[in-house]
Formats: sequence, C-alpha cells, structure tokens
Amino acid sequence: MSANRKKRPHGQVRQGQVVTTYGPGSMTDLEKLSVLMGGLDYWLGEMVEIPEPRLQAKVAKVLGKAGVRLQSPPAAERDEDGATSGVPSFIFPEWYLTQDALQDGEAARQRRLVPRRVLTKGKYVDDGKKKSVVPVRFVRACRKGHIGDLDWYEFVHGGKSNCASQGRALHMEERGTSGDLGETWAACDCGAARPMSQAADLSSRALGLCDGARPWLGPSMKEKCAEPNRLLVRSASNSYFPQTMGVISLPERNETVANAVTAVWDWLSDVEDIEEVARMRRKPKVQPALEGISDEEVWAEVEGRRSGTDTASKSVKAAELETLLAAKELLGEDRPEGRFAARLWPRTEWAQPWMEGIERVVLVERLREVVALVGFTRFESAAPDIEGELDMGVRRAELSRDCDWVPAIENKGEGIFLQFRTSEIQKWMLRPAVVARRAALEGGFVKWKEEHPGMDRKFPKADYLMLHSFSHLLVTALALECGYPATSIRERVYAIDGVGYGVLLYTASSDAEGTLGGLVQAGRRIALLVRSALEAGTLCSNDPVCAQHAPTSEHERRYLHGAACHGCVLIAETSCEQQNDFLDRALVVRTVDTPDAAFFPGV
Repeated sequence: MSANRKKRPHGQVRQGQVVTTYGPGSMTDLEKLSVLMGGLDYWLGEMVEIPEPRLQAKVAKVLGKAGVRLQSPPAAERDEDGATSGVPSFIFPEWYLTQDALQDGEAARQRRLVPRRVLTKGKYVDDGKKKSVVPVRFVRACRKGHIGDLDWYEFVHGGKSNCASQGRALHMEERGTSGDLGETWAACDCGAARPMSQAADLSSRALGLCDGARPWLGPSMKEKCAEPNRLLVRSASNSYFPQTMGVISLPERNETVANAVTAVWDWLSDVEDIEEVARMRRKPKVQPALEGISDEEVWAEVEGRRSGTDTASKSVKAAELETLLAAKELLGEDRPEGRFAARLWPRTEWAQPWMEGIERVVLVERLREVVALVGFTRFESAAPDIEGELDMGVRRAELSRDCDWVPAIENKGEGIFLQFRTSEIQKWMLRPAVVARRAALEGGFVKWKEEHPGMDRKFPKADYLMLHSFSHLLVTALALECGYPATSIRERVYAIDGVGYGVLLYTASSDAEGTLGGLVQAGRRIALLVRSALEAGTLCSNDPVCAQHAPTSEHERRYLHGAACHGCVLIAETSCEQQNDFLDRALVVRTVDTPDAAFFPGV
C-alpha cells in the first residue's frame, strides 16, 4: 500500500489482511505516518477474479446490485517500467503533536498541536529547531463510518474564535499520569482549555454534527449526514469493523447435476416423483444428459427448482448444511487440488454413552472458503445472523464510489462436522428448565437492545444457544490435541428448522496453515475430545460466580451471556461467528447453579 501521491511511502500487509483488517476506510500506522486505506477506485495492479457464484449472488443482493465480481487484492509490487501495484492510502489524521515534552511546573506536560500544512519535510520548525512529530491520537467519526479531524480551535473554545486567524498556538496537556481522558486537555495560548473527556461525552455534543466526510473515497467525497460526531481514539479496536460474508464452496457435483437437469428440463419439469424420474431417463434424449447422476440427485434438484429453494436462493448455511448431511462414504473429490472432500466416520469408532445426542461425524478432509468484504462500520460491529446472512438494513460504509466488484480471499483447509439428532434437540427444547433458561437469557437480550436501539439483531432459539456454547467448548478441547492454536480454529453453527442441526469446526488459511491434516486426525478421536469438552464445561475456574451470572445484571452488563466467561466458554472473537455473544454452558452441561437444562446429561 502507498500513502499520498507525492512521496509514496510504503508499508506492507498480507493480501488476506486487506479483507479482514486493513480494508478501505481503516486506519493503520506506517513507519512515520498514520494513513487511511483508500477505496476500491484507487486500487492498482492485477486483481485475480475468484469464482464463487453462490457468494457473488449473496453479495449482490446485500449491496443492491445486479451483479458483483469477487477479486483478490492486488500484490504490492513495482514493475520494471515503474508502474506500481497495491492499495494506495491517504495521510490521516492531518494534525500532529511535537515529540518534546515541555514542563509546566510539575502539574502538566505540554506538547504543541500543529496541522500538517506547517510541517517542513515531516518536522515542525520552532525557533530554528526541528522537532519530530507524531499523529494525534484523537479523531472524530460517526456511526455511518464518516471520519475526519477535529476542529481543534472550535473544540477548545467551545465555539467559533479568532485564535486560528491570529495564529495562537494549540497544545495538548497531560495533567496526570494515568492517560485518562479527564487528565488530557486541549489548550490554547489565549487561556482556553477543555478536557478530552468532554469530547467523549455524547450528551454534550461537543464535537458537533458530522459533515459526511469519506476521505477514503477521495479528498472531497462527502454526503449528507445528521449523526452527531463521536470521539474516536485512532488506534482503538472500535475504529473499524469489517463486514465480511463467507461461504464454504460446495462440491462441484452440484453444478454438474444442475447443468444436466437444465439440459433436459423440458422433459423433467412435470415429473411427480422419483419413480417418474427413473422412467423419464430411459428416453433417448434424456439418458445421455443424466449419465452418472442418480435418480435421487435429479429428483432433489427438480424439487429445489419448483420450491424456489435452489442453492443460490437458500441461506448461506442451509445450502452448506444440506451438503454436509448428504455425506456418505465420500462426498466431493478425492484429489489434492479438489475444493471439497468429506468422509463419514463410522459410528463404531465413536459410539459412547455421552455421544447419544450426536447422529453422525463427518471428517472434512478438504474445504475451500471464500470470504468477501462488503463494507464496514465504526463503533459497533454488525455480525451475520445465525443463518450466515447479512442484514441489508445495516448502515454500512461504502468501499467505493461505483465499483462492480468487491475484494475477496480464498482459503483452503479442513474440518470436523458433527450432526446432532433432530428428535433429541426438539425434545430437549420442550423441557421446562430449558424454556425457563432461554427466557432468562432473552431478558438479558432485552436489556442489551435498550442500550443499542439502532441494532436489528434477533435473539436465537435455545437450539442455537446450546450448539454455539458446545462449539466453543469443543474448540478449546481441540486446540489442545490437533496442533493448531485455538485462534486458527473457526466455527459454523447450523440450527435450521426443517433442515437439521450441526456444528462444523474448521481451519482455513490462504497459506500453509489450515492444510496440515491435524484437525481431521484429531477428529478420529472425537468421542474423547467431546468428553474432555463436556468435563471442562461442567466446572469453571470462576464458579460459582460464573454459573450464577444473571444475564439481566446491570452491575456486570454482560447481557448476552449466561454461564460464560473467559475461564470456560469465551474464545477469540475471530474464531466465533457471533463475536462471543449468545453463550451459556448451562444449556450444554450441568452446572452448579442450573443442573436441569443441560442437553448432555453427564459424562
């Protein structure tokens, strides 16, 4: 990536990070500068198209476009003819602090606050002395993603003043040792001063209304905005939340079946059952097209088209779950370059009393995941729903002015899929203790909604809560056995009415990690791993405090958690599809406070 068009200082990040961390609108530090990553309109160089029709259709629907291409981020290179390739960026913020700390008695430390336009070769010259500068750590932003520099003169004086035109100096003062916003003051030589804690107070409206600035799309790109400005610490974790959408590539055989049925649809469009499919395929014009395809596959494709539930129209997870449930001896292609290969692990290898609620275990030897960046938010993240779909009503910031493509990455890896018995889950959900536990958790969700009035998040049913919590326990147990760190193992939780229930734990990466076979090898000992996970969840190191946590507690304000903490269920947010929300191990195993709501009775 490069910053500014003049000097073009460079820094490098991995291509995958451009989709997950350093996308358009994000801030990052180079060697001497802080920059804002440029929008897609500025990206330079060759970008390889990534084919994944199902994800393309989903992204196009979310963005309201007729069609969208998926392309990999360009590599940071310089050709022999001088042409550059990479992701350009813009210098941001444009206010700096001098490095020297001036003592004002013992009460305060002052540093000069200066705009970039007064710098000379990156230095601030004061009385003939060159002083090093660093970017100021405070900027303003709004929930729509707009961002810009603070009007420092206006903030310090609480309104308009003549100090800017008079050339009075601004300073940042540290009036304590903690670095707290209440001890950090912005001051003017005229004597006006104001603590940064007032800028952080939303009720004070100290930073005014947002002007709709979108500097990652260009210096003068603005749109109307009535949001109040909020103080944003440049390096804070809430400064950028990439909104991504990912799918797991389904076996190419699905495309083969679809194409074959399309070729003879005139003959198959009126068939009533699978027996009629068998009779119809005897016709001379039908038989060659359906060669090598079973009657069951043809009938499933016909039914899907009639009901409007073809692969493209199904939810992200519904299509994946149906494919995983269809796994028998081998699903997919058993070759190194194949996109998907899964094998059914014989029940005789894992049948144990504590595994009664699990119907099948599938070892996914190869899988391909494609992840696309569709936008970003600031201050509050917007996670996909429990079926993997993005909310089209979310106020996401745009990645470009007008591009018909989005950046995407292709990851390859492996995984373990556990299918749960539908009858057992449905029977468990009717237990009075489970109904009461879910009601208590929903009470916490109501409290959370009161604090986040603009969010359209929906509370899941008890089946998803249980599977999600079980998934986290199993991730921790797997990490101790398979050789991968817990941060590289990710989850997909399937709780879809009318389709089924399951948990897929997988690791996927654009480089070597994720393709070493350790996860599948550990899956051959799945019964012992599940037992370890259940034992670890029964008693937390923070019990009884953890087990007795009330979701509605205003003291802890952990409204989306039941019996869940960093000592038992919480894992890295990058591994969790719900960012560590909607968790309660009391629905999985017996706890010291809630013994009757567990899906797994004991080990």
